[in-house]
Amino acid sequence: MRFLPFLLLSGLSAAAQNVFPPIGSWREHLPYNSTVDLAVTPERIYAATPYSLFTVDRETGELERRSRIGGLSETGIRSIRYDEGAEKLYIGYSNSNIDVLTNGGLRNIPDLARESVSGDKTVYDFFPAGDVCYVSTGLGIWVLDAERYETKDSWFIGAAGGYTPTYMVTRDGDHIWAATAEGLKRTPRSNTTPYDFRTWETLSGSGGLPAGPARGVATLGGRTVALARDTVFVQDGGSWSIFYANGDPIVSISLTGGKLAVAQSFVLGGNSTGVTVLNADGSVARSASASPVLSYPQEGALAGTDLWIADLYGGLSRWSTAGVEQYKPNGPEGTASGEMTVYNGTLWAAAGAVNESWNYLYNRNGVYQYKEGTWTNYNQFRLPGLDSVLDVISLAVDPRDESLWAGSYGGGLVHYTGPGSFSIFKQNSPIGPTIGDPSSYRVSGLAFDQGNNLWVANYGALNFLHVRKADGTWSSFAAPFFLNENAVASIVVDNSDQLWMLSPKGNGVLAYNRGTSLESPADDRWRLLRTGAGNGNLPAGEPLCLAKDRSGFIWVGTTDGVAVIQCAESIFFGGCEATLPIVKGETNFANYLFKGEEVRSIAVDGADRKWVGTRNGLWLISPDGDARLAHFTEENSPLLSNDVKRLAIDGSTGEVFVSTAKGICSFRAGATEGRETYDSLKVFPNPVPPGYGGTIAIRGLKENSIVKIAELNGRLVYQTRSLGGQAVWNGRDYRGGAIASGVYLVLVTDEGGEERTAGKIVVVGK
Repeated sequence: MRFLPFLLLSGLSAAAQNVFPPIGSWREHLPYNSTVDLAVTPERIYAATPYSLFTVDRETGELERRSRIGGLSETGIRSIRYDEGAEKLYIGYSNSNIDVLTNGGLRNIPDLARESVSGDKTVYDFFPAGDVCYVSTGLGIWVLDAERYETKDSWFIGAAGGYTPTYMVTRDGDHIWAATAEGLKRTPRSNTTPYDFRTWETLSGSGGLPAGPARGVATLGGRTVALARDTVFVQDGGSWSIFYANGDPIVSISLTGGKLAVAQSFVLGGNSTGVTVLNADGSVARSASASPVLSYPQEGALAGTDLWIADLYGGLSRWSTAGVEQYKPNGPEGTASGEMTVYNGTLWAAAGAVNESWNYLYNRNGVYQYKEGTWTNYNQFRLPGLDSVLDVISLAVDPRDESLWAGSYGGGLVHYTGPGSFSIFKQNSPIGPTIGDPSSYRVSGLAFDQGNNLWVANYGALNFLHVRKADGTWSSFAAPFFLNENAVASIVVDNSDQLWMLSPKGNGVLAYNRGTSLESPADDRWRLLRTGAGNGNLPAGEPLCLAKDRSGFIWVGTTDGVAVIQCAESIFFGGCEATLPIVKGETNFANYLFKGEEVRSIAVDGADRKWVGTRNGLWLISPDGDARLAHFTEENSPLLSNDVKRLAIDGSTGEVFVSTAKGICSFRAGATEGRETYDSLKVFPNPVPPGYGGTIAIRGLKENSIVKIAELNGRLVYQTRSLGGQAVWNGRDYRGGAIASGVYLVLVTDEGGEERTAGKIVVVGK
C-alpha cells in the first residue's frame, strides 16, 4: 500500500467556478442575437428574445440574463410590457402563460395557458390600465386583475362570439379599442357586457379605414391611430386619414414617451429598414435606418434622448448622439438539432437537422463551439465561403490537432482548421452525389477510429462509406447487399475498431469490419441488424441513435425503445443479437426499457450511467439499464423543453449538455471520468461557505474510489463510493444530521486498497 502526502484540497478558482457550476445546478446556453420586443424602465432596458430576457443597465451598459433556468416560467417569449405606475414588467409567452416581474419577485399567471382550448394562444401584447391589464391574445382579450394576479374576465369578440386573434388594445376616455384579425373594433368604456361580441363595433371597411386585419392601435395626442395594410391611419371625427406610410412593410407600432414608434422591415428596392419615431402631429422626432445592426426591426422605444431598437437578427441596439451600440449576450445563434460532442473540454454542436423523411430543412446556422465559457459561431453569416453548407448534422474532432470535421446534408464535408480557415470536400473528393440528386453531397455521419482515420457516411451515394486515412488518402466502400436509398447516418467505433452505423428508411443498424487492409474490400465484413429474433432482434421502430458504453456495449435508440448489443466484438460470428433491457419495477414501459418511447439520443457518463433524451424529457438510467434513476421534465426541473434532441457529456466535469427544441441547457451531474492517479484531486466548494446547502464535489478520483469524510480525531462522518471519477457529499453526516464548523479529513482509497491519499475540507460557520 502506497500512502500519498497529506495535502489541502483547494477549491476551484473564481473563473473555474463560473465554468464548472455546482453539482445539481442547471445552466442555459441560449441565443441572444434575436430580439422580438423591448421595454424601458428607469434603470434598465429589458429585451425579449424568443427564448429568454436580458437587460442592459442604462447607466453602465452591464448585461444580465434571465431565462427559465433563472426563474422564468417558460421558454418562448412573444411580448413584454412595462407598467411604469405599478413598476411591473408583464411577460407573455406563445402558449398564453404570463409572468409578472415586480420588485418583490416573479408572479406567474397560468390561467389562460391551462385553458383546454385549441387555437392560437400567443400573447401578442399588454395594455396596463390601473387595476387591470388588458392582454391581447390569439383567442381574444383577457382581462387581468393587476392586484390579485388572476383572470378577471375574458372577451371573445370574433364573429358570432368566436375566437379572433387580437394584436393590440388601447383605451381612451370613451372607448376600449382592439386591433384584431377581423379589423379594428371598439366598445364604450361604459359597456357593462364587453364579453358580448355584439357590443363591439367594427370600424374597418368604413370611414376611410380599409377592410381587413388591423395589426396595431394606440392613443396618440388624444387621437386614435391604427395600423392596417402597412399604413398608419389616424381618426379625425368619424373619418380616417393616412398618418404615416412610405411603401415598406410595417412590423409594429408602439407608444413611447408620448410619441409613436414605427418599426419597418427591409424589402428589396424599398425605402427603409429601421424605426421612425413620430410626434403627435405626424412630424418625425427621431429615426434610425439601415445599418449593420438593423435588418428586421421589431420594436423601438425612447429612453431619454436614446432610441433603443429590438431587431430579429441584430439583437438590441442603442442609438444616441455618441453613435450606435449593439448589445447581444454571448451565446449560440440558434438551437441545435444535429450531433453534439465534447472533446478536451470544448463542446461542438451542429445546428442542422433533417426531417423524418430525411429531407432538407435548409438550416444555415452551421456549427457552434463552446470553449472556456464562450460561444463561437461558424456559419455562412460569418464565413461567406460556407454559403453552400446547409444542414450540418454530423461532427468529429480530429484527435491529432483538435480540428473539427463537420458533415453537411447536401453541402459535403467541411474541415475547420482555425479561425476563418476551412476546406470543403464534395465534388473535389471521393464523397459522392446523391443518386437522383446530383448536386447534393450528403454527409450524414463522421467518426475517427483508433488509427486516426476519419470515416464518412455519405447518405444516398453509390459508395456510401468513405475513409480519409491518417496520411490524407481516401478509400470508398459499399455493402454487398441492398440498402433502401443507401441510407446511412451516425457512426460509432467500437472497442474492436469496427463501425456501427444507423441505416434509416426501414433498413436497421449496419455493422462493418474493414479486415486487415483499408485499401482492399476483399476481406471486409458487413452485417445488417433488423427487427425480430434471428435478424438482430432490434425493436420494431426505426433506429435513431447509437452509443458505446464503458463496457464496450452498443446501445441503439429507436422509435420504440432501446436495444443493447453486448457481443459487439463477435457480431460477425453468428449468434450475436441485441437484447432488450428489462426495467425493474417500472410500469411506464411495459417492463422493457423505453418501450413505446422515441429515444433520440443516448450519452454515457463516467459511471457508465446512460443519459437518454426523448420527446418526454431527459432520463438517467442505471449502467445496465434495469433501473430508472431520474427523469427531468419541464414540469419538475428547469429543463427548457421536454422535446430533447441531442445529448453530450463533458467527462472531466460531469456536465450534461442537453439540446432541446427550445435551446441548449446543461446539468451538472455527479459522475466524471476516472483518472489514472490522484494527482489532480480537488474539492468544490472549499472552503464551504456559511449557509451552503448544495452538494460538495470531490473530483479527480480514480474510478470507483472509496471516499471517507472524518473529523480530525478520526471519527467517521460520511462514506461513499465515487461515480466514475467524482464523489459527492451533501455536507451532512451518515445519519443525515448537520455537522459542526471546522476542518474535516478526506480519505480516499482505490478499489484494490493499494493507494490512499488524504486532504482537508474547511466548513465555515453555519
